[in-house]
Amino acid sequence: MPNSFAYVALLAWPVVAIVLYATRPLVQATLWTMLGAQLLLPVGTFFKIPMIPQFDKFSIPSLCALAGCMLATNRAVRLWRSFGLVEGLMLVFLFSPVVTSLLNSDPIYVGRSVIPGVGLYDGLSAALAQFIALIPFLIGREFLRRMEDVQAVFVALVVAGLGYSLLLLFEIRMSPQLHFWFYGYYPSDFIQQIREGGSFRPMVFMGHGLIAGFFAMSVTVAAAVLWRAKVVVVRSAPAGAVTFYLGVVLVLCKSGAALVYGAVLVPLVRWTQPRLQAKLAVILVALALTYPAMRIAGVFPTNMLFDVASSINQDRAYSLKFRFDQEEQLLQHAGERLVFGWGRFGRNRIHLETWEGLAGDASVTDGRWIITLGQFGLIGFIAEFGLFSAPVFFALRALRKAASFRDAVLLAGLSLLTAVNVVELLPNSTLSPWSWLLVGTLLGASEAYAAKVRQRQPQAAPAAELPAMAELTGPVAFPDLPDRSRDRGTHIPVRPRNRPVG
Repeated sequence: MPNSFAYVALLAWPVVAIVLYATRPLVQATLWTMLGAQLLLPVGTFFKIPMIPQFDKFSIPSLCALAGCMLATNRAVRLWRSFGLVEGLMLVFLFSPVVTSLLNSDPIYVGRSVIPGVGLYDGLSAALAQFIALIPFLIGREFLRRMEDVQAVFVALVVAGLGYSLLLLFEIRMSPQLHFWFYGYYPSDFIQQIREGGSFRPMVFMGHGLIAGFFAMSVTVAAAVLWRAKVVVVRSAPAGAVTFYLGVVLVLCKSGAALVYGAVLVPLVRWTQPRLQAKLAVILVALALTYPAMRIAGVFPTNMLFDVASSINQDRAYSLKFRFDQEEQLLQHAGERLVFGWGRFGRNRIHLETWEGLAGDASVTDGRWIITLGQFGLIGFIAEFGLFSAPVFFALRALRKAASFRDAVLLAGLSLLTAVNVVELLPNSTLSPWSWLLVGTLLGASEAYAAKVRQRQPQAAPAAELPAMAELTGPVAFPDLPDRSRDRGTHIPVRPRNRPVG
């Protein structure tokens, strides 16, 4: 049960946003409004007003940033500049929940329990929730379009990581207690944060140790990007030392997946060419999109992966098998309404009758992809994951004509971070406003860079203004020659093609 301070923190965040937008530049105010909320606000505490989505750690900073950007620039956030692939995905993302709700008005009966159907009201509520989730994406695309803005994103990540590392190290040593001490409750099971040997996995105010570990990986990669781009964050410490320190914190967070991501991405960012990094990001996104398709088709090698995992660690192998089994059951349920899904309010989950004749939830939904597929079907999955994936492909195209090595490093680094976010949505379900902001920034920077390159290209002269070769039968005077040469009648005779020589 949240204490009073948890609600005070949520209510105070708009005041924090006002101070930021009044005292800092637009980009910095936006970044810290979004990132600070993710790092500091309580998880699971919310205000609920009838007929509108709840106000919580995710929606409050998004709405504050939207209001701040509009007031600071005196213009609205545009949904699109010209209709294209991204705009089509956004429309589907926003309005497909309405269709889903209209198609799921029938109740689900489990024993003596009834799971009610959904209708137009629930569809409109879901569409509004989708719009609030999309706000950071729109802000990033509209207001964080310059390469200087991309650099500011990485700088904010590193600065936040350095400060947050003190809290992470505290919980590594003392156990994850800060959320309980400040807000009065544990946001997730405490036992999940205990590692082998009695050590702890920190979570601070992020809700779970896996989320904290992924954040530690992100700031380590961001430090490596700035190191490669020769951008100084801490004047008194070399960039390599900052990256090394954050990497040590990442190791101490004891998150296996985040550690693998960091071990692969940091050397790539530091020592490979940006174009190779962008290509790898495209490959990662393509593989992430392929996994759900292979699971739906039943051709993914789950048994082989279980055997490989068993040879390494039996506990991890059975955890992996449990995840695969749960996904298989949820896929069978989702397959009954594959196109538009089952809707929200638990209809996408598997309910079994208990000994009391009531409905019991028998599902464990970890991956974002299976949640989206079950709730909003293939249409909703394509829209959401398409919005996350398309900017990675656009970044590869924009990177081909990078104006400087620094620009290429920054764009490729952001593309890699976005791609890893997409991959992380397969095993885990956390999708924060900060993730949406990164995707929108990547899209906006790629579009702005491509537009700048097109403006630099010289325009070809109209064909009517070019002299025909057949007309060149006499001397041709060049008006750009010096005045003295033209005074002496300097000219260059041009021999017609058909005139014989000699």
